Parts: sequence; C-alpha cells; structure tokens
Amino acid sequence: MTTPQWNDNGHGGYGGQYDPAYNYYAHEQMPEQTATAYSPPSPPPYGYDAYQPEPEPLPVPEPEPAPAPAAVRTGSPIIPPGIQPALLTAVLAALTAAGAALGSPALAVAAVLLQAVTAAGWFRLNGMWPARQGIALAFLAGLAADVGLLAAPADQAPAVILGTLGVWVLLILVQQMRHRGSADERLASLTATAASTALTVLAAGYLAVDGKVGGHPVVVGAVAVAVAAVARALPLPSVVSVAVAVLAAAGSGVATDRLTGMGTTSAVLIAVAAGVCALIGLRVASYDFPSRFVHFTAGVALPLTVAAPVVYALGRALGS
Repeated sequence: MTTPQWNDNGHGGYGGQYDPAYNYYAHEQMPEQTATAYSPPSPPPYGYDAYQPEPEPLPVPEPEPAPAPAAVRTGSPIIPPGIQPALLTAVLAALTAAGAALGSPALAVAAVLLQAVTAAGWFRLNGMWPARQGIALAFLAGLAADVGLLAAPADQAPAVILGTLGVWVLLILVQQMRHRGSADERLASLTATAASTALTVLAAGYLAVDGKVGGHPVVVGAVAVAVAAVARALPLPSVVSVAVAVLAAAGSGVATDRLTGMGTTSAVLIAVAAGVCALIGLRVASYDFPSRFVHFTAGVALPLTVAAPVVYALGRALGS
C-alpha cells in the first residue's frame, strides 16, 4: 500500500511527508525559516529601551575652607592683675601676719594656703593646665618642708629646706621619665614643675624665720607685701605707681615697728625689701597675656611667696 503524501501546494498548510517510524510530519524548512534560524537576534521592538545608561560620576567633594588664622593679640604682653587680686593678696598677707602673731601652728595653716595657690598659679602661668600631677607634687613638697620645719630645731631650717628640694628634684626627674611627649614638651614640663616646687618650698621661709627669731619679721614683711600690692594696683602711671608702692611699704615698716618693737631701721629694711619682692612677683604674674585665672592665683600668691626668702634672710640678720 502506498503511503500518502501530503502537500499544501503552497497554500500555507503542512508541507512535507509523514514518517511512520517517528509518527510525525517531517516539515520542509522554507528558505525564509532557514534564514531566520541562523540570523542574529532581532532588535527589540520600538518603544523598548534596551539602552543601559552609564552610571553618573560621583560628585567631587568641595575642598574644605582653610581655617581662619588665629587672632593675633596686639599691644603690651604685660597686663597687671588689678585691684581685686591685690585685695586677695592683702587678705592672704593678713592671715600670714595674724598666724605669726598667734604662733607657729596658726602660721603653718596660712603657709599651706599660700603654697597651694602658688603651685596652681605657677603652672597656669606657664600655660600648663590641667597639670594635676605637677601641682600635687609641688604642693606635697611644700607640705614636707612645713612638717620638717615644725619638727626640726630652728637651726636646721636651711638643711630642711635644701633637703626637701633635693628629694623632690629626684622625684620630679622620675616623674618626667614617664612623660611621653616630645623633647620640647618634656623640657617645658620639667622646668615648670621644678620652678613650682622651688617656689612652694621657699614659701615655707615664713615658718623658718618664725621658729628662729619669732614672728615679728613675718608680721613686718607680710604687712609690707599687702600695702605694696594694693598701692601698685592704684590707677596711677607705672613709674609713679612703683614709687608709691615702695614708699607705702616703707611706711608700713614704720607702723609695724610700733607693734613689734623690732627697731625702726630693721623694720623699714625688711618692709622695703618685702615690698620690692612683691612688685617683682606682680610683674611675673602679669607677663604674656595671662588669663584671669592666672591673676587670681599667681597674681595673688607670688607677691607673698617671692618675699618669703628675703624676709627669712633679713629676719635672721636683723631680728632680735
């Protein structure tokens, strides 16, 4: 039996022959179909956006504006503390004079207060704040000197003061070995700590002279410091103010001689020397655009602290 052959005769039907082995019609591929089978993919239909846009570039950050230059302060770097710190100096000097009149224990209390303000003020004057370790170390040196002066015989006062300074210099060196800053920072810290310690220990000179010859030189010197500090703060020309302060200190020596009986010459010499030292202390506390904190610490304590060694030396030489 003959297998039927199907043909659409070009009318779009199934073209080809039936294959009984595979049970399907083997289609004849038209030329258009063959070309389509091997042609590249057709472009997407109109309206379909196959274009992938390039990523937009990240915005370039604008450069940060340069920091404004620090304000340059003009004028004199010397700014006197003024009348308020001078009045506090007068109060501290009055406590010192009263303590000397009452006895060594009361004078020791005033000396401790003076040493605390000196230690804190010197570090801030040198631009170091906070400096808790250095302030504590200097203050402890002053306390050690006070205890030694109260416990040792009066003739051993220089040995006590120098021995305290020697021990504390070694402690300062050990402390600075732990400093992790640059060489300049270590040097600045070392000098500031050593100077603060020396000043704090020397402030114990009032106790030393009180134990040796009594409290009369301390009274004369403390009153002179108070008078000189207040006179220097008066609104007068600089040269006139200095002269008035020295004359006021001399006048205070005459006045305190009537209370102490030291002798006019001795009292005036101690008073003038203490007044000059007070002016030096005020000058130091006025340097390099100090802050109000410096004025109310170093500006208060340094006039009285700087005068302590001079009062001790003259008191021993002139006191009875």
